[in-house]
Amino acid sequence: MLSHEMGIKEILDNPKSIFSLLTPEEKEELQSNISLTNYKKNEFIFKEGDKPSGFLFLVDGKIKIFKEGVGGREQIIRMTKPLGMIGYRALLAGEIHIASAMALEDSIVAYVSIEMLYNRLLRNSDFAGRIIRKLAKELGFSNLRTVTLTQKHIRGRLAESILLLKDKYGFENDGATLKVYMSREDIANLSNMTTSNAIRTLSTFAGEKIIAIDGRKIRILDVHRLERISKLG
Repeated sequence: MLSHEMGIKEILDNPKSIFSLLTPEEKEELQSNISLTNYKKNEFIFKEGDKPSGFLFLVDGKIKIFKEGVGGREQIIRMTKPLGMIGYRALLAGEIHIASAMALEDSIVAYVSIEMLYNRLLRNSDFAGRIIRKLAKELGFSNLRTVTLTQKHIRGRLAESILLLKDKYGFENDGATLKVYMSREDIANLSNMTTSNAIRTLSTFAGEKIIAIDGRKIRILDVHRLERISKLG
């Protein structure tokens, strides 16, 4: 886990961070208007129905964004990795959160005051433009996922979810094991299926030597077959 000082430095100086677009003066001002909060695994960052408390930014860890559906069943809408923004749609829309955010592992989240965002940061055209592009990309992703989760069969949905996790978090040092460890229930909620169907389909993929499973670890053995199953739906 990053220290407070390293976390701030990562936020301001990493070229992949939206805050790297700020001027030196803006960065200096931001340092006194930003706070870091540690969250334990399975702890809520915010809940559906909450009013946004600030501009949130994941510094370290992994977070799932999910919405509660019919019968209390969760649907994971989005996964966030370090340097990703969280819950900013509701903040910019002036609305309450329509989904919840929970830490998948111990995580650090940066908070920037709403006043700082509106009175200072959004005056930087590069910073504001990056947020607009991020919103546009997420809208496109959501549109594609809507089609996927409603039209693909179980095998296609699960294959796509595994590939999504690969693209989002990458591999461990072996170049094959996903660098994220999710429960069967979370995998099911990401894939719009029951937990029993997720367990059964994962076992089928393992039997077909497409993946290998070790507890919550998933190792991709044949990415091309996985891509073909996802494409065929």
